[in-house]
Amino acid sequence: MDNRAEVRDFLTSRRSRLTPEQAGLTLYGSNRRVKGLRREEVAVLADVSTDYYTRLERGNLSGVSESVLDSLATALQLDESERVHLFDLARAANAGNRRRRTPVKEQLRPGIQRILDSLSAPAYVRNNRLDLLGVNALGRALLTDLYDGGTTHPNLARYLFLDDRSRDFYADWTRVAKDVVASLRLQAGHTPSDRGLTDLVGELSTRSEEFRTWWAGHTVRLHRTSTKQMHHPVIGDIELTGEALELPGDTGLTIITYTVEPGTPSAEALQFLSSWAASEPAPSSTHETTS
Repeated sequence: MDNRAEVRDFLTSRRSRLTPEQAGLTLYGSNRRVKGLRREEVAVLADVSTDYYTRLERGNLSGVSESVLDSLATALQLDESERVHLFDLARAANAGNRRRRTPVKEQLRPGIQRILDSLSAPAYVRNNRLDLLGVNALGRALLTDLYDGGTTHPNLARYLFLDDRSRDFYADWTRVAKDVVASLRLQAGHTPSDRGLTDLVGELSTRSEEFRTWWAGHTVRLHRTSTKQMHHPVIGDIELTGEALELPGDTGLTIITYTVEPGTPSAEALQFLSSWAASEPAPSSTHETTS
């Protein structure tokens, strides 16, 4: 991905969403022809010259210091996810052609699969491209659409944007889909040389207008926990809270596990799902990989 274009579009979009009132600036006159802050106003807030900020917004983060990045993030009122993204973009710019490609895990260690199998909750392991590399029986039963047809390593983003069943499965499909776009955008800043991610974004941008539109918004988000309402084809409605647990020994891999509040209809639905999963034939194991 083009780092300079990413930097330019990200900073421009963050500047345009922030009004002078939100930034605590005093307005003199009402003849403003720009949406959001002017470049010189951001420069004042970040305590840099207008020329220097203009250079940054044109996509040149080479040599920028962490203190300047901190000041810029504060001036633009970036949240935690956006601040992480800005620093990732700066690291990529300063590494240049020397930046090494961060390996994207394609296989799951047997020990991690055993952890999944020991959990009494639906769980899976995904990489940062949202490929599901491992799943337990209850997780497979919950995400039955993704494994329909014997797919070994389904991709959550492809399911959301290219499989119409996802719109029935997720009660709040739009929110979930936007979160996925924001997660992929954050990862694109962290590993811009990941060819598999670039190919995925290109495919989804070509085949989904919604993905293409939301991708252009440069929204980023850290995905650690969320509550989702799902409509399962067998058990009906269920509300689950997902928790993301990164695996320190397997860079780029995250365990996602879902829990329910005890004594609720969702807890009963999950118990029914467990019984249904136990009655289904176990799939054959495989170590096949996908990109």
